[in-house]
Amino acid sequence: MQESIKAIFTESIQAQIAAGEAVAEQLEAAAYVISQTLINGNKLICCGVPSSHMLAEHFASLLINFYETERPCLPALTLSQSNVNLSGQAPGTHHELFARQIRAVAQEGDLLFAIAVNGNEKEVISAVESALTKDLKVIALTGNDGGELTGLLGPNDVEIRMPSKRASRILESHLFTIHCLSQLIDNILFPQDD
Repeated sequence: MQESIKAIFTESIQAQIAAGEAVAEQLEAAAYVISQTLINGNKLICCGVPSSHMLAEHFASLLINFYETERPCLPALTLSQSNVNLSGQAPGTHHELFARQIRAVAQEGDLLFAIAVNGNEKEVISAVESALTKDLKVIALTGNDGGELTGLLGPNDVEIRMPSKRASRILESHLFTIHCLSQLIDNILFPQDD
């Protein structure tokens, strides 16, 4: 059993090292895009399903509150997963869950931060499509081959794709990426003298 435990930790560490090598440039670009969005007085809109929703909430919370160093609140929100938002809608429109919210709350200059393990999550795809119709930039956290989501992104969007096929490793890397982005954003917006 202990050998299995060590093997799981080793696999996770190796996945993090591979991700660090693969996504450093995209992380830097994403940190600057998010920071510029916030400097311009706009907000970050986060979404993801199902486990990715927890990560979206966590990232919005880190921006609203703080990561490691106390600082002013930054405008961020997480789109609701509640079907209450779709009451009265035709059956089979569940994939519109996030898209309708984006149409309702997104303003020009806002930024969509979409988290998708495999890039084929219909709710997230429709959210990105809705964001693009409103000319929002998109930052997408994906894994594996990026799925259908990758094909929707344009030259002004940023995809941070984890080089793994296992959902558990992708989610672990997404959490680490969110923490990395939080630190980078704080460094850009609120530089500290060492």
